[in-house]
Amino acid sequence: MKATGIVRRIDDLGRVVIPKEIRKTMRIREGDPLEIYTSAGGEVIFKKYSPIGELSVFAAEYAEALAQGTQLPVIICDRDHCVAAAGISKKEVLERRVTPSLENIMEERRSVNYSGENAPQALEGIKRNILVGVPIINAGDVSGAVVLIEDENSASATESDIKLASVAAAFLSKQVE
Repeated sequence: MKATGIVRRIDDLGRVVIPKEIRKTMRIREGDPLEIYTSAGGEVIFKKYSPIGELSVFAAEYAEALAQGTQLPVIICDRDHCVAAAGISKKEVLERRVTPSLENIMEERRSVNYSGENAPQALEGIKRNILVGVPIINAGDVSGAVVLIEDENSASATESDIKLASVAAAFLSKQVE
């Protein structure tokens, strides 16, 4: 575990404040769910909870089917990282952080369809641009996104690709329930 040198006291209601620097680094926002663990050594561990991450095996299977149907690389992300991929090297993309552009798409709860050179990148360190991005919304909360990214040959997505990505996001939203 990484030492921060920050000490906080627990208040009379049992609350402790997670320092702003840590919240910013770990992308913890107000209202984010956290899992709380304890270790045998007496440590209390907070971990961001990802409902899409819990479905990563299922999401990977869905990504495979979607990639076959669209002939485009597919990534499925929670709010912070890529949790499933198909049509692209999984080692290259799994656990990579989403870019601020993809984070904004999710936060704005809007589906996007890019073509041309103005398309933003989907993941940090990966030079693949977003063709289609559809947020996964469950009970009004954004859980992640289904993203079709460009491959070496594609410059745009078809209408059916866009519909398939929307159906995938809706289906994964139902699985989160």
